[in-house]
Order: sequence, then structure tokens, then C-alpha cells
Amino acid sequence: MNAVQIPHEIIEATSFSTRLKGYMFKRTPPINEGILFPKCRSIHMFFVNFPLDIVFLGEQNEVIRTYSSLPPWKTTGVVKHAKATLELPAGAIDRYNIREGDVIDFKIVK
Repeated sequence: MNAVQIPHEIIEATSFSTRLKGYMFKRTPPINEGILFPKCRSIHMFFVNFPLDIVFLGEQNEVIRTYSSLPPWKTTGVVKHAKATLELPAGAIDRYNIREGDVIDFKIVK
């Protein structure tokens, strides 16, 4: 188990509109940012115009499951024990060597 620091600005999607929209309809992919969806066990990529790395987290921010470069119009299955989902720029999982069992550390920006 490794501790992995994510140096991106992470936005927490807590409002209905932020949770609903996420990266939908954006024209360019995120570079140094990500979105955390609390209480989220699956995601879809409908109307997202670029691939994203998806990291499902447990209660202590431990990595339960990852999807590298999930393409537009795809979905993940339900990740049973996930407590949150972190969407990151495509390539972040490999760049930061994120693996199942790792604990993710990140800073939420307002």
C-alpha cells in the first residue's frame, strides 16, 4: 500500500448541478484539476468529449477500483464498496502510479 499525493486542484461536487454536470459538455479535457463525487459508486461518460481516469475510493480514500482513460459514452459498473469517485485527467493513474489498495491524498479547493 502506497500513499499517493495528487497535486491537482480537486473540486468537490456536492451541489445537484455540479454532480449532474461534472465534465459534461466541456470542449477540452482537464489538465491540473479533478472532481470528487462523494457517495458515488458508478459514473457515466455521456456527453463527455474526452477520456478520463476514474478512481473509486473507500472510506479512508483507499483505492478500490480504477479505470484508465475511460472513453466518452462508456459507463462503469457499480463498485459495491466505493464511498466516492475521483475523476482525473486521462493518464493520471499511470503518471502517479495509482494502484488498488493505495491511499490517495488530495486537497479540495473551494
